[in-house]
Amino acid sequence: MLFTGHAELTIDAKQRLAIPAKYRGQWNDSEHGKAWIVVPWADGKLLRLYPEGTFERLSNLQNAGRETLMPASDQATLEADFFSLAERIEPDSAGRLTLPKLHLELSEIPNEVVVIGVRDRLEVRGRAWMQSLKDRFQKMPTLAESLPRWRGTDAGKS
Repeated sequence: MLFTGHAELTIDAKQRLAIPAKYRGQWNDSEHGKAWIVVPWADGKLLRLYPEGTFERLSNLQNAGRETLMPASDQATLEADFFSLAERIEPDSAGRLTLPKLHLELSEIPNEVVVIGVRDRLEVRGRAWMQSLKDRFQKMPTLAESLPRWRGTDAGKS
């Protein structure tokens, strides 16, 4: 499932966020599961929303070949922090997600938000994100050039 574009929305008084129809229309329960996994992200003050199936697949890929009962201390700490904050939420009949209060507080998400498609996930950000859109747009070529993967080369190669 490829998420692209954006939509300006409001989180209501009951902490509900309506998933835009353009994203709901792509949904397939058998492929993506019935729920979303929401994770607060401190860098950028945002919430990441992953389809349940995508989150499980990415979690398994991240650990591929490194399964252990004794992970390194930093890895164990990061996994504990990350996965303990990841919450499974099911949409209601109107396609709304009730966002965890803790997640909204940790990420400092206001009620007026923008939901953006970011390849395999949605991100919920404050609408202030839109104010810097033109500046970020102008920086895209430079940023893309600096990232080996976007240039079509492997990391570490020029």
